[in-house]
Amino acid sequence: MKLGLYSVSYAAIWYRGEALSLPDLIRKARQLGFAGIELDGKRPHGNPMDLDAAARQEIRRIAAGEGIEIAAVASNNDFTTPVPDHLEPQILMVREQIRLAADLGSKLLRVFLAWPGVTYRADGLAHYDVARRRWEEIWRDTTRLEIWESARAAFRELARFAESEGVVLALQNHGPVIRHHQDVIDMVREVDSPAFRACLDAPLMTRQDDDYMRQACLAGRGLQVHSHCSGEFKRDAKGRAVQYPYRFGEDVPNYPAFVRAMKEIGYDGYVCFEYCHLALNERNEVQGRDFVDAQAALFLEYFGELLQQAERAAA
Repeated sequence: MKLGLYSVSYAAIWYRGEALSLPDLIRKARQLGFAGIELDGKRPHGNPMDLDAAARQEIRRIAAGEGIEIAAVASNNDFTTPVPDHLEPQILMVREQIRLAADLGSKLLRVFLAWPGVTYRADGLAHYDVARRRWEEIWRDTTRLEIWESARAAFRELARFAESEGVVLALQNHGPVIRHHQDVIDMVREVDSPAFRACLDAPLMTRQDDDYMRQACLAGRGLQVHSHCSGEFKRDAKGRAVQYPYRFGEDVPNYPAFVRAMKEIGYDGYVCFEYCHLALNERNEVQGRDFVDAQAALFLEYFGELLQQAERAAA
Protein backbone atom coordinates (compact mmCIF):
# COMPACT_ATOMS: atom_id res chain seq x y z
CA MET A 1 0.00 0.00 0.00
CA LYS A 2 1.11 3.53 -0.77
CA LEU A 3 0.18 6.60 1.27
CA GLY A 4 -1.12 9.73 -0.43
CA LEU A 5 -2.33 13.20 0.57
CA TYR A 6 -5.77 14.39 -0.50
CA SER A 7 -5.66 18.06 -1.46
CA VAL A 8 -8.97 18.95 0.23
CA SER A 9 -6.98 18.89 3.48
CA TYR A 10 -5.20 22.09 2.39
CA ALA A 11 -8.04 23.98 0.73
CA ALA A 12 -8.35 26.51 3.62
CA ILE A 13 -11.93 25.46 4.35
CA TRP A 14 -11.24 23.41 7.47
CA TYR A 15 -8.63 25.61 9.15
CA ARG A 16 -7.85 29.31 9.49
CA GLY A 17 -5.32 30.47 6.95
CA GLU A 18 -4.55 30.40 3.26
CA ALA A 19 -4.98 27.49 0.90
CA LEU A 20 -1.85 25.90 -0.47
CA SER A 21 -1.31 26.45 -4.16
CA LEU A 22 -1.11 23.27 -6.18
CA PRO A 23 2.70 23.45 -6.58
CA ASP A 24 3.04 24.08 -2.83
CA LEU A 25 0.69 21.18 -2.11
CA ILE A 26 2.90 18.87 -4.17
CA ARG A 27 5.96 20.10 -2.29
CA LYS A 28 4.14 19.71 1.03
CA ALA A 29 3.34 16.09 0.20
CA ARG A 30 6.99 15.41 -0.56
CA GLN A 31 8.23 17.20 2.58
CA LEU A 32 5.86 15.24 4.81
CA GLY A 33 6.78 11.93 3.22
CA PHE A 34 3.74 10.99 1.12
CA ALA A 35 4.20 9.04 -2.11
CA GLY A 36 1.43 10.80 -4.03
CA ILE A 37 -1.46 13.24 -3.99
CA GLU A 38 -5.16 13.02 -4.70
CA LEU A 39 -6.35 16.18 -6.41
CA ASP A 40 -9.76 17.49 -5.39
CA GLY A 41 -11.59 18.25 -8.64
CA LYS A 42 -12.85 21.68 -7.60
CA ARG A 43 -11.44 25.03 -6.59
CA PRO A 44 -8.94 25.96 -5.33
CA HIS A 45 -6.98 22.97 -6.63
CA GLY A 46 -8.46 20.93 -9.47
CA ASN A 47 -11.43 22.48 -11.23
CA PRO A 48 -10.97 21.52 -14.91
CA MET A 49 -12.12 25.00 -16.00
CA ASP A 50 -9.07 26.52 -14.32
CA LEU A 51 -6.46 24.23 -15.84
CA ASP A 52 -5.69 24.55 -19.53
CA ALA A 53 -3.36 22.21 -21.41
CA ALA A 54 -0.24 24.16 -20.42
CA ALA A 55 -1.22 24.19 -16.74
CA ARG A 56 -1.81 20.45 -16.80
CA GLN A 57 1.60 19.83 -18.28
CA GLU A 58 3.17 22.08 -15.66
CA ILE A 59 1.47 20.15 -12.84
CA ARG A 60 2.85 16.91 -14.25
CA ARG A 61 6.32 18.45 -14.52
CA ILE A 62 6.32 19.71 -10.93
CA ALA A 63 5.00 16.44 -9.54
CA ALA A 64 7.60 14.43 -11.45
CA GLY A 65 10.34 16.75 -10.25
CA GLU A 66 9.28 16.24 -6.62
CA GLY A 67 8.91 12.47 -7.07
CA ILE A 68 5.18 12.69 -6.30
CA GLU A 69 2.63 10.57 -8.13
CA ILE A 70 -0.79 12.00 -8.96
CA ALA A 71 -2.63 9.04 -7.49
CA ALA A 72 -6.17 10.16 -8.29
CA VAL A 73 -8.50 13.03 -9.02
CA ALA A 74 -11.58 13.32 -6.82
CA SER A 75 -15.01 14.28 -8.11
CA ASN A 76 -17.69 15.84 -5.92
CA ASN A 77 -20.64 14.69 -7.97
CA ASP A 78 -24.25 14.09 -6.97
CA PHE A 79 -26.36 11.87 -9.22
CA THR A 80 -29.50 11.95 -7.05
CA THR A 81 -31.38 14.90 -8.50
CA PRO A 82 -34.63 14.12 -10.35
CA VAL A 83 -34.19 17.35 -12.38
CA PRO A 84 -32.48 16.67 -15.75
CA ASP A 85 -31.27 20.28 -15.96
CA HIS A 86 -29.31 19.67 -12.75
CA LEU A 87 -28.20 16.10 -13.45
CA GLU A 88 -26.71 16.72 -16.89
CA PRO A 89 -24.22 19.38 -15.67
CA GLN A 90 -23.10 16.91 -13.02
CA ILE A 91 -22.41 14.30 -15.70
CA LEU A 92 -20.60 16.88 -17.82
CA MET A 93 -18.36 17.89 -14.90
CA VAL A 94 -17.38 14.27 -14.28
CA ARG A 95 -16.51 13.89 -17.99
CA GLU A 96 -14.22 16.91 -17.71
CA GLN A 97 -12.64 15.48 -14.55
CA ILE A 98 -12.00 12.21 -16.38
CA ARG A 99 -10.17 14.21 -19.06
CA LEU A 100 -8.25 16.05 -16.34
CA ALA A 101 -7.17 12.80 -14.69
CA ALA A 102 -5.99 11.44 -18.03
CA ASP A 103 -4.08 14.64 -18.84
CA LEU A 104 -2.38 14.55 -15.43
CA GLY A 105 -1.29 10.94 -15.90
CA SER A 106 -3.62 9.62 -13.24
CA LYS A 107 -5.51 6.38 -13.77
CA LEU A 108 -8.26 7.02 -11.20
CA LEU A 109 -11.19 9.33 -10.63
CA ARG A 110 -12.93 8.89 -7.28
CA VAL A 111 -16.71 9.39 -7.58
CA PHE A 112 -19.70 9.62 -5.25
CA LEU A 113 -23.22 8.42 -5.83
CA ALA A 114 -24.64 11.22 -3.69
CA TRP A 115 -22.87 14.30 -2.38
CA PRO A 116 -24.91 16.95 -0.55
CA GLY A 117 -21.88 19.27 -0.59
CA VAL A 118 -20.76 21.99 1.78
CA THR A 119 -21.44 25.69 2.21
CA TYR A 120 -18.83 28.34 2.95
CA ARG A 121 -19.82 30.66 5.74
CA ALA A 122 -18.83 34.29 6.28
CA ASP A 123 -15.52 33.27 7.87
CA GLY A 124 -14.62 31.16 4.82
CA LEU A 125 -14.92 27.87 6.68
CA ALA A 126 -16.91 24.94 5.32
CA HIS A 127 -19.90 23.33 7.01
CA TYR A 128 -22.01 20.31 6.05
CA ASP A 129 -25.25 21.27 7.85
CA VAL A 130 -26.97 23.63 5.40
CA ALA A 131 -26.14 21.70 2.24
CA ARG A 132 -27.35 18.45 3.80
CA ARG A 133 -30.74 20.01 4.68
CA ARG A 134 -31.14 21.36 1.14
CA TRP A 135 -30.25 17.96 -0.32
CA GLU A 136 -32.78 16.17 1.89
CA GLU A 137 -35.52 18.55 0.73
CA ILE A 138 -34.87 17.69 -2.94
CA TRP A 139 -34.68 13.95 -2.23
CA ARG A 140 -37.88 13.89 -0.16
CA ASP A 141 -40.20 13.31 -3.15
CA THR A 142 -37.95 10.76 -4.88
CA THR A 143 -37.69 7.05 -4.07
CA ARG A 144 -34.41 5.34 -3.35
CA LEU A 145 -34.88 3.00 -6.31
CA GLU A 146 -35.37 5.96 -8.66
CA ILE A 147 -32.16 7.50 -7.38
CA TRP A 148 -30.30 4.21 -7.75
CA GLU A 149 -31.45 3.70 -11.34
CA SER A 150 -30.62 7.29 -12.31
CA ALA A 151 -27.13 7.02 -10.83
CA ARG A 152 -26.53 3.64 -12.46
CA ALA A 153 -27.41 5.06 -15.88
CA ALA A 154 -25.02 7.97 -15.32
CA PHE A 155 -22.23 5.66 -14.19
CA ARG A 156 -22.69 3.40 -17.23
CA GLU A 157 -22.44 6.38 -19.57
CA LEU A 158 -19.38 7.74 -17.79
CA ALA A 159 -17.67 4.36 -17.51
CA ARG A 160 -17.74 4.05 -21.32
CA PHE A 161 -16.09 7.46 -21.62
CA ALA A 162 -13.58 6.70 -18.84
CA GLU A 163 -12.57 3.47 -20.55
CA SER A 164 -11.84 5.35 -23.76
CA GLU A 165 -9.61 7.76 -21.78
CA GLY A 166 -7.76 5.03 -19.88
CA VAL A 167 -9.23 6.09 -16.52
CA VAL A 168 -11.02 4.00 -13.89
CA LEU A 169 -13.88 5.42 -11.83
CA ALA A 170 -13.74 4.42 -8.15
CA LEU A 171 -17.06 4.58 -6.27
CA GLN A 172 -16.62 5.51 -2.61
CA ASN A 173 -18.70 3.99 0.19
CA HIS A 174 -19.86 7.48 1.19
CA GLY A 175 -23.44 8.25 2.28
CA PRO A 176 -26.13 9.33 2.19
CA VAL A 177 -27.52 6.96 -0.47
CA ILE A 178 -24.69 4.44 -0.17
CA ARG A 179 -25.45 2.67 3.11
CA HIS A 180 -22.58 0.21 3.40
CA HIS A 181 -19.85 -1.52 1.42
CA GLN A 182 -22.29 -3.95 -0.18
CA ASP A 183 -24.08 -1.10 -1.95
CA VAL A 184 -20.77 -0.19 -3.59
CA ILE A 185 -20.13 -3.80 -4.63
CA ASP A 186 -23.68 -4.06 -6.01
CA MET A 187 -23.33 -0.88 -8.08
CA VAL A 188 -19.96 -2.00 -9.45
CA ARG A 189 -21.46 -5.29 -10.57
CA GLU A 190 -24.52 -3.61 -12.09
CA VAL A 191 -22.51 -1.07 -14.04
CA ASP A 192 -20.40 -4.00 -15.26
CA SER A 193 -17.43 -2.14 -16.71
CA PRO A 194 -13.66 -2.59 -16.26
CA ALA A 195 -13.57 1.20 -15.84
CA PHE A 196 -15.83 1.16 -12.77
CA ARG A 197 -14.45 -0.14 -9.49
CA ALA A 198 -14.64 0.29 -5.69
CA CYS A 199 -13.16 2.75 -3.20
CA LEU A 200 -13.88 1.29 0.25
CA ASP A 201 -12.79 3.49 3.15
CA ALA A 202 -12.36 2.13 6.68
CA PRO A 203 -13.84 5.18 8.50
CA LEU A 204 -17.06 4.84 6.47
CA MET A 205 -17.64 1.17 7.30
CA THR A 206 -20.95 0.51 9.07
CA ARG A 207 -19.18 -1.33 11.88
CA GLN A 208 -15.62 -1.23 13.11
CA ASP A 209 -15.19 -4.63 14.78
CA ASP A 210 -12.45 -6.87 13.40
CA ASP A 211 -14.67 -9.49 11.78
CA TYR A 212 -16.94 -7.00 10.01
CA MET A 213 -13.98 -4.99 8.73
CA ARG A 214 -12.32 -8.11 7.37
CA GLN A 215 -15.49 -9.37 5.67
CA ALA A 216 -16.14 -5.96 4.11
CA CYS A 217 -12.61 -5.80 2.74
CA LEU A 218 -12.80 -9.37 1.45
CA ALA A 219 -15.99 -8.44 -0.42
CA GLY A 220 -13.92 -5.90 -2.34
CA ARG A 221 -11.28 -8.39 -3.42
CA GLY A 222 -10.46 -7.76 -7.07
CA LEU A 223 -12.61 -4.60 -7.14
CA GLN A 224 -10.84 -2.30 -4.65
CA VAL A 225 -8.65 0.26 -6.44
CA HIS A 226 -8.47 3.22 -4.03
CA SER A 227 -9.10 4.21 -0.41
CA HIS A 228 -8.97 7.07 2.09
CA CYS A 229 -8.19 7.47 5.76
CA SER A 230 -9.10 10.26 8.12
CA GLY A 231 -9.13 10.72 11.88
CA GLU A 232 -7.51 12.52 14.76
CA PHE A 233 -4.05 11.64 16.03
CA LYS A 234 -1.91 12.53 19.02
CA ARG A 235 1.03 11.16 20.99
CA ASP A 236 0.42 8.95 24.01
CA ALA A 237 2.44 8.93 27.22
CA LYS A 238 5.13 6.85 25.51
CA GLY A 239 5.39 9.23 22.58
CA ARG A 240 3.66 6.94 20.09
CA ALA A 241 1.23 8.22 17.47
CA VAL A 242 -2.28 7.03 18.39
CA GLN A 243 -5.86 7.77 17.38
CA TYR A 244 -8.46 9.58 19.45
CA PRO A 245 -12.15 10.27 18.69
CA TYR A 246 -13.09 13.55 17.01
CA ARG A 247 -16.17 13.76 19.23
CA PHE A 248 -16.79 12.22 22.62
CA GLY A 249 -18.24 8.74 22.38
CA GLU A 250 -17.37 8.13 18.73
CA ASP A 251 -15.51 5.04 17.58
CA VAL A 252 -12.13 5.48 16.00
CA PRO A 253 -11.60 3.70 12.66
CA ASN A 254 -10.28 0.16 13.00
CA TYR A 255 -7.23 0.72 10.86
CA PRO A 256 -5.29 -2.28 12.24
CA ALA A 257 -8.00 -4.67 11.02
CA PHE A 258 -8.32 -2.73 7.75
CA VAL A 259 -4.60 -2.96 7.00
CA ARG A 260 -4.51 -6.68 7.79
CA ALA A 261 -7.48 -7.31 5.49
CA MET A 262 -6.05 -5.16 2.69
CA LYS A 263 -2.85 -7.15 2.97
CA GLU A 264 -4.87 -10.37 2.79
CA ILE A 265 -6.59 -9.39 -0.47
CA GLY A 266 -3.33 -8.20 -1.98
CA TYR A 267 -4.29 -4.54 -2.25
CA ASP A 268 -1.33 -2.46 -3.44
CA GLY A 269 -3.03 0.84 -4.30
CA TYR A 270 -3.18 4.16 -2.47
CA VAL A 271 -4.65 5.05 0.88
CA CYS A 272 -4.97 8.85 0.87
CA PHE A 273 -5.11 10.90 4.06
CA GLU A 274 -7.87 13.51 4.13
CA TYR A 275 -8.61 16.12 6.75
CA CYS A 276 -12.20 17.01 5.87
CA HIS A 277 -13.77 18.53 8.97
CA LEU A 278 -13.12 21.60 11.07
CA ALA A 279 -9.71 21.58 12.70
CA LEU A 280 -10.79 22.01 16.30
CA ASN A 281 -8.75 21.77 19.47
CA GLU A 282 -10.10 20.44 22.77
CA ARG A 283 -11.79 23.81 23.44
CA ASN A 284 -13.58 23.74 20.06
CA GLU A 285 -11.39 26.53 18.69
CA VAL A 286 -10.62 26.45 14.96
CA GLN A 287 -6.92 25.94 14.39
CA GLY A 288 -4.49 27.01 11.69
CA ARG A 289 -2.78 25.10 8.91
CA ASP A 290 0.00 23.91 11.20
CA PHE A 291 -2.60 21.77 12.98
CA VAL A 292 -3.31 19.92 9.72
CA ASP A 293 0.45 19.58 9.13
CA ALA A 294 0.78 17.89 12.51
CA GLN A 295 -2.17 15.60 11.86
CA ALA A 296 -0.79 14.54 8.46
CA ALA A 297 2.63 13.80 9.96
CA LEU A 298 1.11 11.76 12.80
CA PHE A 299 -1.05 9.85 10.34
CA LEU A 300 2.04 8.88 8.33
CA GLU A 301 3.79 7.72 11.48
CA TYR A 302 0.77 5.78 12.76
CA PHE A 303 -0.17 4.18 9.45
CA GLY A 304 3.43 3.50 8.55
CA GLU A 305 3.79 1.43 11.71
CA LEU A 306 0.65 -0.54 10.83
CA LEU A 307 2.08 -1.31 7.41
CA GLN A 308 5.35 -2.46 8.95
CA GLN A 309 3.49 -4.70 11.38
CA ALA A 310 1.53 -6.23 8.49
CA GLU A 311 4.76 -6.86 6.58
CA ARG A 312 6.37 -8.51 9.62
CA ALA A 313 3.30 -10.68 10.17
CA ALA A 314 3.28 -11.76 6.53
CA ALA A 315 6.99 -12.61 6.71
